Amino acid sequence: MSNKAPIDGYVDPAIPNPNGEGDAPIIIYGHGFHIYTPTLALNVLALVLFGILLLFHSYRLYTTRLYAFSILLVFTTLCEIIGYAFRLQSSPPPVGNPYSVINFVIQYFFIVCAPVFLSAAIYTTLTSFVGVLSGNDRAAARRISPLGLTKRTILAIFITADVVATITQVAGAAIIGSSQSKRKSPDTGNNILLGGLAFQVFAYLVFLILLFIFLRNSRKIMMSTSTAEGGRGNMMQMYTFALIASSLLVYLRTCFRLAETAQGIGGYLSSHEAFFGSLEFAPIVIAIAMLGWWHPGRLVGKNGVLSGGAI
Repeated sequence: MSNKAPIDGYVDPAIPNPNGEGDAPIIIYGHGFHIYTPTLALNVLALVLFGILLLFHSYRLYTTRLYAFSILLVFTTLCEIIGYAFRLQSSPPPVGNPYSVINFVIQYFFIVCAPVFLSAAIYTTLTSFVGVLSGNDRAAARRISPLGLTKRTILAIFITADVVATITQVAGAAIIGSSQSKRKSPDTGNNILLGGLAFQVFAYLVFLILLFIFLRNSRKIMMSTSTAEGGRGNMMQMYTFALIASSLLVYLRTCFRLAETAQGIGGYLSSHEAFFGSLEFAPIVIAIAMLGWWHPGRLVGKNGVLSGGAI
């Protein structure tokens, strides 16, 4: 009698399992009656859009010389491209192999890591705005900055939180992939993944609270700047709106990942790619595009309007 556990998952008779050394006995993206093999169309669209955004942010890096922010966005798009390239390799034959564990783990790693760089860029934007509105005066910066935190403290707290949360999530995803390939329960890996996501959602919520405290503290300065400097002041408000919108989009994506994982392997959210496309892919694309168009370097970069240059 075989000691192997029964297969709990989806095996598509139209997609034969290669049964290679690195293949799972089921399609990792599917469960029950809900087959879920990553579609060719979504992955190709993602590769095209992130490729365009990579070129766009590379151009912004060259023109604005706002190195930290721009490099973080370049890394974000590169991670997304690598992630979706491996996700493409999980699409149905002849393009890919949806049973491959390594493709699942690598695509998950890069798609999960990409928003970490995006979040770090958002954190640096907040600290840049604190510097701009305070005139880089230390006392004024403490009055504007949320809870009087220094720029370095804000970056240290939230970048560290993101790194810890991401390492936890990737470890959980790797355990899930390994468990599926060995026909073992993926519950342990899923619980680790859930813990990492819950921590990330909490940490990002704290950041959003600090962001809105900053907006409250800086409201009078923004309004006076808008009145005194006309177009430049209004531009500052537009860029602040882009910061808020992109932050909320990243938070939406993180909450989706938490809800998806909370349902467990084979839950409704994880078994329907439409949710992945609309709540993982779309928010990140829109956020990166917004931060490319309303790039803070156009305000405070080498040729930014608040640096004496032109847009």
